[in-house]
Amino acid sequence: MKAVMYGAGNIGRGFVGAVFAQSGYRLCFIDVAEETTSALQREGRYPVRILSEEGSEDTWIEGVTAVDGRDIEQAAARIADADIMATAVGVRALPLIAPVIAEGLKARFSGGAACINIIICENLIGADRILAGLIKEHLSEAGRAAFDKQVGLVEASIGRMVPLQTAEMRDGNPLRVCVEAYGFLPVDRAAFKGDPPLLQGLVPLEPFDFYIQRKLFVHNMGHGICAYLGLLSGERFIAVAAARAEILCVAQNAMLESARALSAKYGQALEDLLSHIQDLLCRFSNRALADTCGRVGADTERKLGSNDRFMGAIACCRAQGVIPAFISAGAAAALDCHLREKGLARTPEAALAALEQIAGPEAVSGAPLVPVMYRILSEGGGVSALLREALRLGRKPGVV
Repeated sequence: MKAVMYGAGNIGRGFVGAVFAQSGYRLCFIDVAEETTSALQREGRYPVRILSEEGSEDTWIEGVTAVDGRDIEQAAARIADADIMATAVGVRALPLIAPVIAEGLKARFSGGAACINIIICENLIGADRILAGLIKEHLSEAGRAAFDKQVGLVEASIGRMVPLQTAEMRDGNPLRVCVEAYGFLPVDRAAFKGDPPLLQGLVPLEPFDFYIQRKLFVHNMGHGICAYLGLLSGERFIAVAAARAEILCVAQNAMLESARALSAKYGQALEDLLSHIQDLLCRFSNRALADTCGRVGADTERKLGSNDRFMGAIACCRAQGVIPAFISAGAAAALDCHLREKGLARTPEAALAALEQIAGPEAVSGAPLVPVMYRILSEGGGVSALLREALRLGRKPGVV
C-alpha cells in the first residue's frame, strides 16, 4: 500500500504522515523544502518525539521517501500511483498544490486507477469544497466528471499540537519533530469513496460539520485567546500564559460560550463539550512543548477572518442566543496584535477599519462587542479590565 503526504512540515511529518507509515503504508512526502525532501530521500526515516511533563520518547517513522513539489512530473506520478493521500500545507498554499494534484489525478483517470481519498488537514471550514474547486480549474469537463466519481475529499480535524521546532528540539536531527501525545485523527466519514481506511488513530465521524466547528471555535479559539492575551501580558510561552488565572478565566469562559452555542446548534451533549474543554486546557498547559504565544498567534489576518476562530465563533453564538462576551475580548486582543504588527494606530477607529477590511462590514456589524472590548485596550486596560467587562456584559440582558 502506498500513501502520499503533501506537506512535509510539522503536521505532515509529526502527525498525519506518521499515521500512514505506522499503519503499514509506504510513505512518500511531497514538499518544496529541498533540504527536507533531500534529507528524507537520504535517510529513509525520521524521529517523532512525544513530549510531556513526565519526559519524552522517540518513535522512528521508517520506510519513507520524498519528492520535490517543484518537480511536477515526479510529484504527479506519485499521486497517480497512491492508494491514499493527505494534504497539510497551510490554507494559503492550497492554490499552489492544486495544479500538481490535478496532474496526478489526470494520470490516474487515464490509467484506470481505483478511487482515491484525499484527507485534507487544514484549519479551514469548507476545505473540501474549496480544494475541489481549485483542482477542477485544471481539469477538463470529462476530468471533472471523473473527479466527482473517483475522488473523495475528506475533511479532518487536526487536534495534535506541534510547536515551532527549535534547534534544541531537533536535538541533532533536522528531521525530528516534537509533538504532544494526543494522536486522534477525526475525519468526515460521509466523504470517503468506499469504506474508511484502517489507519492508526483514525476516527470517522458524522455529522462532521460539528467536529470542524468544535475544533475551530473551541480548540483554536481558546488557544488563540491564550496566545493573544499572553502577548498582551508580555508572556512568551502558551503554557505560562494559560496558567495565569485571569487569562485562564477568559479562555475557559470563551470556550464555554462556543460550547453552549454548538451544543444548541447540533444537539450535542454540553457535558461532553465541557470535558473536551477541560482536556484542552490541560494540554495547553504542557510546558514541555515550549509552544510560544507568537507561533499560535501568527497570521492575525486569517484568524480574524469572517468564518475563522473569532468572528466565526461570535456569529455562531449570536445565532444561538449566546452572548459572546469573552470571545469578543479575545478578538479584541487579536486585533490589537494585528495593529501592532502592521504598525497601525492603536485607536478604536483604526481597529474598526482594520477589522472591517479583514472580516467585512457585515461580520463586524454582527460583532458589536469587539469594538467595546477594543476601546478598553486603547485606553490602556489589560487582561483584568477585559475580564471585568466580559463578566459584566455576559450577564446583561439583551446583549448578544
